[in-house]
Amino acid sequence: MTTLTAPDLTGYKTVLESEIKSFKENGHVMIPGVLDSNEVSYYRDAINKAAITYNTEKRKLEDRDTYGKAFLQITNLWEVDENVKNFSLAKRFGKIAADLLGVENVRIYHDQALYKEPGGGFTPWHQDQYYWPVDTDKTITMWMPLIDIDSEMGMLTFASGSHQSGFIENVPISDESEIMLQKFVNEKGYKIARAETMNAGDATWHYGWTLHSAPGNKSTDVVREVMTIIFVADGAKITEPQNKHQEADRQRWMAGSPAGELFASILNPVIL
Repeated sequence: MTTLTAPDLTGYKTVLESEIKSFKENGHVMIPGVLDSNEVSYYRDAINKAAITYNTEKRKLEDRDTYGKAFLQITNLWEVDENVKNFSLAKRFGKIAADLLGVENVRIYHDQALYKEPGGGFTPWHQDQYYWPVDTDKTITMWMPLIDIDSEMGMLTFASGSHQSGFIENVPISDESEIMLQKFVNEKGYKIARAETMNAGDATWHYGWTLHSAPGNKSTDVVREVMTIIFVADGAKITEPQNKHQEADRQRWMAGSPAGELFASILNPVIL
């Protein structure tokens, strides 16, 4: 049962020094209880309704490639739904992102619902920032399950410390990235880390350069419902795109702003 009034997410949550230290060393951290049960229940309903409305993937699971089998991806729901806007532009999330990055303010890059269907495939190793034409490594992704999940449902998996290598391979999420980046992980001997369980409203946070992946969803009847938000430190500038995906991002998520300009388009409001 959800409340009739959208829960206020302006209240800050204290980030522990130990969490900041772990994030900087490992490139990722899990922070429990970012949302309470009432908050996550309300926003789960809102996000699910918006995701169903704006999902454009109509192919059967077996007819998709590796990327398509990994998850249903519905982006920038905050643009089209007022309740999702309250969620994605929440000061609570922005403050956690800023505290972990050690900056004063952050701007949103975009949000995306990532729903891994029952039987959905694995998510290959990749770096998020491969897609982002920005001149800073002060970037961070929040990954929040909207239901309780366990490691059998496609838990996010990290190569701890990999963010320190920066850009690794000019390759998008694909079978190719899985092969190339798995080899890199093996050669470097990174510790592989993933939570066994996460409650709805917990959230992991990782740098844009942190290598990560996820196994498939072994559940036969439960969708892994996850909402993500990407933040970039305020003051970053747009760089010349290095691949077609960065150019597509520049056009879509930066409102076509040219290289050299501040990352501050109408689609990238400051959160704090």
